[in-house]
Amino acid sequence: MTNHKAYRFRIYPNREQRILIAKTIGSTRFVYNHFLAKWNDRYKETGKGMSYNACSAELPQLKRDYEWLKEVDSTALQQGLKHLADGFNRFFKKQNKYPRLKSKKNDVQSFKTVGKMRIEGNRLFLPKLGYVKFAKSRHVEGRILSATIRRTPMGKHFISVLAETEIKPFDATGSAVGIDLGIDHFAILSDRQKIDNERFTRKMEQKLKREQRKLSRRYEQAKKDGKPLREGKNYQKQKVKVAKIHEKIANQRTNFLQKLSTTIIKNHDVVCIEDLNAKGMLKNKKLSKAISDVSWSAFKDMLMYKAEWHDRTIIKIDRWFPSSQLCSSCGHHDGKKDLRVRSWTCPSCGTHHDRDINASRNILQEGLHVLS
Repeated sequence: MTNHKAYRFRIYPNREQRILIAKTIGSTRFVYNHFLAKWNDRYKETGKGMSYNACSAELPQLKRDYEWLKEVDSTALQQGLKHLADGFNRFFKKQNKYPRLKSKKNDVQSFKTVGKMRIEGNRLFLPKLGYVKFAKSRHVEGRILSATIRRTPMGKHFISVLAETEIKPFDATGSAVGIDLGIDHFAILSDRQKIDNERFTRKMEQKLKREQRKLSRRYEQAKKDGKPLREGKNYQKQKVKVAKIHEKIANQRTNFLQKLSTTIIKNHDVVCIEDLNAKGMLKNKKLSKAISDVSWSAFKDMLMYKAEWHDRTIIKIDRWFPSSQLCSSCGHHDGKKDLRVRSWTCPSCGTHHDRDINASRNILQEGLHVLS
């Protein structure tokens, strides 16, 4: 089966390449913001916006007006316009908010390029940039379609290469599993397995607080001295330290989610999971920090694309299904139970239940019912 697969590597551009990457990021941001403003003005005047084709037709004139736009990869500028058009399409489908201006103060800066790209040893050939050294941790299989270059707050550069490749599906197992997502345990499986919540943010919380307080003090000192933040050396050094902690937390979380999602997809043909409203649950002030740390949405996204790769079936259970209230043995429902009730005995059949395991079994049963 042919699928699109992304490979992420760290790249090590030389001085000239770093300058060109910075110019390309800035030029792509400029083009995006320019046409977003024109889009908004056109809508106010006519009641209609612009299209990608209309913006693309005006791009050559913009490059004649601003000669420095010709220094960078032209496909990166075109991709910026496609991102703008896609942002409006998703907005009208109510999939995201109205497109906003891009800022050079954002922590992560990136651009996307398409065109002739190839790998030779530990070097990657990119349009305009030429050969760039990268940490080749694995082999890229298939035809390279596009590449996204990203610069982090610490000044590191990464590349995500999208390739069209043949992915060999895992062998069929004949197994199905229900998954109840939680906070005390990250995931509870219907086979009684409980996956611990690693709580990556909480483990680094004290260190992060300490470094963020230092950052705040140096921010105030720079303002007191009348220095722009870019010229505040102590502020910039501390900003990098805070960014390193956030990057470490994000890497640990991603590594955990990738390994767990792969294990589940590899061992089960059918995966049943709740369709939780994570955004709505984040409004709970008492649980918002814990919910954001577990990253349920990212985990479900990983399950979805890996299931597509390996011919697995993902069944999402309605968020209003009372998985933790029903008896998984007889289906008895005697009303809503408080979250503090972690185990209970069914008054109808007498079965004693662990709340979370019972919920995962109900999710499995409901999923198989939907599948049938």
